[in-house]
Amino acid sequence: MLLSCLHEGKIEAGCDEAGRGCLAGAVYAAAVILPSGFQDERLNDSKQLTEKQRYALRDVIEREAVAWAVGVVSPEEIDQINILNASFRAMHRAIDQLKVRPEHLLIDGNRFHPYPGIPHTTIVKGDGKYLSIAAASILAKTYRDDYMIQLDAEYPAYDWRHNKGYPTRKHREAIARQGTTPYHRMSFHLLDGPQLTLDF
Repeated sequence: MLLSCLHEGKIEAGCDEAGRGCLAGAVYAAAVILPSGFQDERLNDSKQLTEKQRYALRDVIEREAVAWAVGVVSPEEIDQINILNASFRAMHRAIDQLKVRPEHLLIDGNRFHPYPGIPHTTIVKGDGKYLSIAAASILAKTYRDDYMIQLDAEYPAYDWRHNKGYPTRKHREAIARQGTTPYHRMSFHLLDGPQLTLDF
């Protein structure tokens, strides 16, 4: 069972990102404050859930959360500041939008740029350990998936509806054949590097 909080009695927001390893599209992040005592046995790291489960849980999270928000950093910004900094910026933008100010942040991963005035704790694989981070991972993933499906309608050759911008063989073959789009991250190795076999 995932843990509800790190500091009992404090308003904590869990934060996570989606799309860091993609060749195309923005990086998304979410911040979620869950109510004290919140439990849902289905809630887990978004990568461990089916698409149907993620969207069902998104409805629960948005209905039950004390506050939630999603932050976005564009491909152009990613190329300017690198993907790690862009991931942190997306988290900051999500935190900026929270209607309730958290007293502490739980960050998935091992690094973070401190958010002004709010202490944080980084937690490796935190989306499989804390409910609020798992909730943030679900929101970030589903909202980014929605965005990539919209882009797929504009550029169907790249199969973004299925690969969501990750470096699959079909995606890289389309780049080699068709060239890049305005949504590709030009600072990434678009035609070489590991290819992923992903089940979406």
